[in-house]
Amino acid sequence: MTAHGLSRRELLGGGLTLAAAALLPARPARAAATDLDFASAVDAARAIRNGQISSFELTTRMLARIGQHNARLNAIVTLTPDAALARARAADEARARGEWWGPFHGVPVTIKDTYEVDGVRTTAGMPSLKDNVAPRDAVVVARLKRAGVVILGKTNVPVAAADWQSYNPIFGQSNNPWDLARTPGGSTGGGAAALAAGLTFLEPGSDLGGSIRVPAHFCGVFGHKPTLDLVPMRGHIPPPPGIPAGPPATLPVAGPLARSASDLRVAIEVLGGPDEAEARAYGWVLPAARRARLRDYRIGYVLDHPRCAVSPEVGAPLSAAVEALRKAGATLEEGWPSGVNVEEQYDTYLFFLMALYTPPAPVEQLDELRRLAAAPDGSYRAKRAAALTATVREFRVMDGRRRAARAIWQAYFRTHDVFLMPTAFVPAFPHDHSPNQLERVLATPAGPRPYLDMLFWISFASLAGLPATTAPVGLTRGGLPVGIQIVGPYLEDATPIDVAGRLSEVAGGFRPPPGY
Repeated sequence: MTAHGLSRRELLGGGLTLAAAALLPARPARAAATDLDFASAVDAARAIRNGQISSFELTTRMLARIGQHNARLNAIVTLTPDAALARARAADEARARGEWWGPFHGVPVTIKDTYEVDGVRTTAGMPSLKDNVAPRDAVVVARLKRAGVVILGKTNVPVAAADWQSYNPIFGQSNNPWDLARTPGGSTGGGAAALAAGLTFLEPGSDLGGSIRVPAHFCGVFGHKPTLDLVPMRGHIPPPPGIPAGPPATLPVAGPLARSASDLRVAIEVLGGPDEAEARAYGWVLPAARRARLRDYRIGYVLDHPRCAVSPEVGAPLSAAVEALRKAGATLEEGWPSGVNVEEQYDTYLFFLMALYTPPAPVEQLDELRRLAAAPDGSYRAKRAAALTATVREFRVMDGRRRAARAIWQAYFRTHDVFLMPTAFVPAFPHDHSPNQLERVLATPAGPRPYLDMLFWISFASLAGLPATTAPVGLTRGGLPVGIQIVGPYLEDATPIDVAGRLSEVAGGFRPPPGY
């Protein structure tokens, strides 16, 4: 409550009663910066616009919270306080002149350390880039700046953004605010941790192997993997600095993490649309969500599968979320879409991930890899060998499977609006820095599981290029966050985001971790 007895929702939403208004001065009530620690970015921007708080006050508050909490999280690894405060002052001066930069005017945010920010160190966690200072802004950063953000600094990632843990030789290890002994996820792990702990209001992430969705699940925030090629990736590392990512992509995307679905929606409208060359030929408008009420949605779901059995501690909150949707009147149908060959689609995803987005094998290892690929044992090591030694004919076969998977899912979305599935089969797990990911295992109640099983549930949306939103739906019995994955129709990103927001009204939603 504020000093005038108003809730934060009333204060920021402008819904003042006549009785309360009589107690207030003529000018807008001032909001204490502490009231906004865990507000949405949209609410923070509204408070700035209404004169309830200044950007300078809010930025100062975020810097103070970073000073208080970041040492044990190591989520924000490059801080730019002077530039942030100067930008905040400029935002306040612009507002005083009646200028409004955009939907995130004056809102303090952080940037994943894979995106170039002009004049700021950008490393992607790679020792070879430890002194790299970007001479330009990535497209994502430029668009956020045009929308009015204040950049606080950069958040931690794994080396080359290639892990579900965020640690590297330059900056060390990031920790999960729900349990410091556990990872916040990767590769957008530092950003997810900062959001959950109330150290930032928005974070742009990137996703190839679940790097938006898994950290959102591990830290209890919202994350959106957009439709393939919806958000330009120029200025993202990898690839190396100065090399354009260039369309068309096969798997990787750029997208936002936030504490509310409404922030995801606004962020996608800010970030989406063609890059320079493509923009000469066409534009883009985000289609509206398919339904206006939760009970009008047609929702499919699968919450488990023998290929990647979900831990009961994760399964329980997921089942409760589906039941909440059912009670709210949504139409639910259990089972995979007709035509989905689960094993084939997963193997096809693994092929492209390992063939195109892992380092090529040295020439002297090719003969051994071919022998392993010729006598596959079903292991990830054998699948990697097959991908790294694939012929052109094999690439064409796999590309045909990828295109068929997209067609199958699109046919499904002619009769259904979204499809629910787990984001991951386990909650946030303890730190494990053993060097070979192929040899790592994850502990579950049913016994150890291969580390790379983390790829299973995120693979289907990535293979088909579909939008997928992870939304928090509760906690495990041990007090760790659980997020459900909401897959939507191609190019209709507002639909899974809308379901995420409506789901948060009946089950789950963001909650701050204890102690922050």
